Amino acid sequence: MHITAHLKSQGEGDEAMAADKPIYKRVLLKLSGQALAGKTQNALNPEAITHIVEEILSVRALGIEIAIVVGGGNIFRGAVSKDWQIERAEADNMGMLATVINGIMLRAALTGSSDCEVRVMSALHTPEVAEPFIRLRADRHLTKGAIVVLTAGIGQPYLTTDYAAVQRAIELRCDAVLAAKNGVSGVFNADPKQDPEAKLYRSIGLGDAIRQQLAFMDLPALVMARDFNKPIHVFDFDAPGSMRGICLGEAPGTYLAKGAKTKIYDGDAAA
Repeated sequence: MHITAHLKSQGEGDEAMAADKPIYKRVLLKLSGQALAGKTQNALNPEAITHIVEEILSVRALGIEIAIVVGGGNIFRGAVSKDWQIERAEADNMGMLATVINGIMLRAALTGSSDCEVRVMSALHTPEVAEPFIRLRADRHLTKGAIVVLTAGIGQPYLTTDYAAVQRAIELRCDAVLAAKNGVSGVFNADPKQDPEAKLYRSIGLGDAIRQQLAFMDLPALVMARDFNKPIHVFDFDAPGSMRGICLGEAPGTYLAKGAKTKIYDGDAAA
């Protein structure tokens, strides 16, 4: 679906919120491990987790089915394998286990704040704390209204949780991937920390993003999203209501899809 067919202009956002008519039935939220740590040095931060829970439940209240792929960077990153002088495969295995810890935390926080059923599924064999990921079982959980937290990536080293998010979104027939960023408004045409003239994209084609090598997600993930025509919204998760707004047809952040036209914000979005 092209962005102009379903994303409303910024000026129509209030009407969309009042109507509460979501444009998506099922979404996948890609949540970084750092989101659970917030701006602290701790692996898990209560205030950050409370914010995550509120944002997820605000979307769930719209009747939208939600799957979540969570990272583990707040606990351990596989990319530090060289610094630790260990094999990348071993480091990635540790990182995948870190995502299971985060998944259990999300389940505990979500069930403690609502009556929603929350299922944690793992691509690694951890039956005492999480169900094994079985595509049809995950699909059934979502159909019955459960929030499904997907952990351990796809169970293989050398692949990021960006890749896992797109793959799971395809497998579970999610309408879109919502790629949450912390303190970043969306996708820029240059690094805004290095270039004060960097512009924020309102929308851009997945093919164009790949050709420009825009470093907001793992390149293999973008290629798969393009090949399977899976749209991605990149947005600032720190901004309250952004995820809900996207699901109601507003346009915070950057919308990426196969064939989407390149549009730059004209100053009406925060950089």
